[in-house]
Amino acid sequence: MAITVYIAPNPGKSSAGEVALRAAQILLTHGAGVLMQETLRSSCNIAGVQYLPLEKCLEQTDVILTIGGDGTILHEANLSLKYRKPILGINLGRCGFLATCEIGEMETKLSAVARGDFDLDSRMLLYARVLGDDGWEGHALNDVVVTKGRLQQAIDFSIYCDDILVEHFRGDGVIVATPTGSTAYSLAAGGPILDSQTKGIVVTPICPHSLATPAMVFAQERRLGVCVGQVADDEVFISCDGAAGYPLRAGATAQIRLSDQIVQLITFSQADQFQAIDKKLRSRR
Repeated sequence: MAITVYIAPNPGKSSAGEVALRAAQILLTHGAGVLMQETLRSSCNIAGVQYLPLEKCLEQTDVILTIGGDGTILHEANLSLKYRKPILGINLGRCGFLATCEIGEMETKLSAVARGDFDLDSRMLLYARVLGDDGWEGHALNDVVVTKGRLQQAIDFSIYCDDILVEHFRGDGVIVATPTGSTAYSLAAGGPILDSQTKGIVVTPICPHSLATPAMVFAQERRLGVCVGQVADDEVFISCDGAAGYPLRAGATAQIRLSDQIVQLITFSQADQFQAIDKKLRSRR
């Protein structure tokens, strides 16, 4: 049975259309069906591709192929949660820990996808909601971030684990990251790198005004709380995977726990994460 692939290029990347054309040609040549959103028909018209509304693409596809960077994968992962379709990213970004297919690997990896010759790597998600507020909730493959806006001074944050206070500090914010997100913002803020298969949650303070406020790793079964101190309205925000922030009031608590959903990434080697770290992080030295 032929594999069907939905191609989702990032419209903000100038070369995404050209790469989408090449990807579609490879997949079609190897017998795969190819879907794209109907809104892209005029700008990315490719012979042999079926153009459908987004919901139909997600319903009918077997695989989602993103073209961009890790942000493109995070965006598509959030859109496709209820469909549980595995994702492979072609990397056009600067780093791309999640987008593990480089331009030079397209022929090899996309032909393997067309044959169904790949493995699935299940990644945990975080679920976040603001207590006492029914208007906001979110899922995160990388991280949930609580951070200040334009406010100059540091803010008080309290971290709770299963309703027990475990840390209080002044700083610019808090990152609550999955193992997948441990190589993203959390790493830049001084957090540890976790094996993507580790069952844990990293809590990393952002610019803490203390020499004794380390990052902490909690078991994935824990229920975490981030409480904001006294701040002016619209000066502290919570966001999932870099999406638009939701404002938090003074004293508000964001509860963060393991989601009951997962995201599956397509992989061709169990060492993909560490190969990405070796090639893309070490090269920055």
